[in-house]
Amino acid sequence: MSLLCVSITVASPEDVRPALDAASVARDQGARLVEWRVDGLAEEPDALERIGTLLRESPLPGILTCRTSREGGRWDGTDVDRVSLIEALGVSEHPPRYIDFELADYLRSANLRQKLMLVVDHDQQARNLETGLILSSHDFEGRPNDLTQRVAAMAEQPPAAVSKIVWQARSLRDNLEAFELLHHRSKPTIALCMGPFGEMSRILAPKFGGFLSFASPEDAEPTAPGQLGVQELRSVFRFDSIGPATRTYGIVGWPVAGSWSPVVHNAGFDAIEHDGVFLRLPVAPGWEPFKATVGALIDHRGLDFSGASVTMPHKEHLVRFIREWGGTLDPLSDWCGAANTLVVEPSGALRGCNTDAPAAVDCLLEAMACERDELSGTRIAVLGAGGVARAITAGLLDAGADVVVANRTRARAEAMVEELSSRAPDHAGMLRVGDRNGLVGEKFDAFVNATSLGSPAGEHPEDSPLPDDVVLDDATTVLDSVYAPTPTPLLLQALQGGARVASGGSMFLRQAERQFTLWTGREVPAGVMTAALASRR
Repeated sequence: MSLLCVSITVASPEDVRPALDAASVARDQGARLVEWRVDGLAEEPDALERIGTLLRESPLPGILTCRTSREGGRWDGTDVDRVSLIEALGVSEHPPRYIDFELADYLRSANLRQKLMLVVDHDQQARNLETGLILSSHDFEGRPNDLTQRVAAMAEQPPAAVSKIVWQARSLRDNLEAFELLHHRSKPTIALCMGPFGEMSRILAPKFGGFLSFASPEDAEPTAPGQLGVQELRSVFRFDSIGPATRTYGIVGWPVAGSWSPVVHNAGFDAIEHDGVFLRLPVAPGWEPFKATVGALIDHRGLDFSGASVTMPHKEHLVRFIREWGGTLDPLSDWCGAANTLVVEPSGALRGCNTDAPAAVDCLLEAMACERDELSGTRIAVLGAGGVARAITAGLLDAGADVVVANRTRARAEAMVEELSSRAPDHAGMLRVGDRNGLVGEKFDAFVNATSLGSPAGEHPEDSPLPDDVVLDDATTVLDSVYAPTPTPLLLQALQGGARVASGGSMFLRQAERQFTLWTGREVPAGVMTAALASRR
């Protein structure tokens, strides 16, 4: 079982007491180790006394780390002074459980190695010392060219109890290499990737037998890019429940940092005791990054990648991917050319489905207080021409509505309308291209925003996709597919005009419930996803 280690920076004497308090909170939240990052404190005149207090009063077994500036720390003193400090602390009455020391410095000086052995080489000591050595290597630029050589060098050092290799991930595929290092380990190993692409390695450390994963304390800056909080790792990502057989799912898109999907799906997995974990999986825009990354996730034998929710800008890429891999698409995804759900069957077969369209139609029906057959003949404007717009337009056409598509780039709206019409000639007369400003002079029964305008995670969080003088009254319904904790600019505009509204949060939950059933074969228990969201706001 992988340990959860909270990493706490202690930069000055004034930080010692708050740091001990933070460690106590982390212990109560489920951390089992604490890393004391003392590279700032170590520069102080009374460093030995202050660090000794940390070790003596620590509520958890501690890792003592005095990181050099060469590998992302703050220590700029000499190696001799640093090792002398470590030696004094290591042979004190309250030694750390582990000492983290950089591989490069360890290999460079026989004298430093000898001093470290006084702390960690138990066989040569009269006292029964219990301090272990963690040999580590860090690269904040990217994957080191000599990655495998570094790992081999750590494994070849008998005094090292644990090997630790950490680097800045360039894409999700870096995590897969970290998992391979864990799989082939010859001793306890920490293999983690930093940055937003590396989150996966931190969460899945228990699946691949990592010795530990680092986390940050509540309301504190992480000691490395991409660290998650102790509480988030345990309560959202179910860190303690992850094991070798755990199935992996995730939200694929760009960006995904603000996605609600991990919160609701992991809560659902927990409720039905499904052995799965749902991650954030950032994939840069473009077909090539999507194809390479999703293909690698599926092909990795140990990952047990079983499905994904696919969001902007990759919904159309998913359809292309399914077709090229010989999978099957549900009729709506095949028609509209966009899917938001990938299912990887135990046999390896792939399915692509779209849960956006039925969720959007259901939200509109509820807000309009009507039945599905009453949508026939209604006039609805869909704003946008991406994957969400395609799906919602197809769903509305299938329900009998007349749809006008308006997009900032008219050519893209025209291409979308032409493609949908050619694939479903029976609906061609119900679909046309409109102009955003031209919507002002027309009367619609409903408006649907399928763009990212107004999204807190987007480039224009304060903007509404509708002109200010568009007709909005109590006979009009507005659905915003953007979900946010508070009303979006569009929904505020609609409410001010007296229109009925349907939120992106409601649409999100409806489509997520359908995805959950596609992956698990079971319905999510009523209220579980809603309660999970409420607890995180």
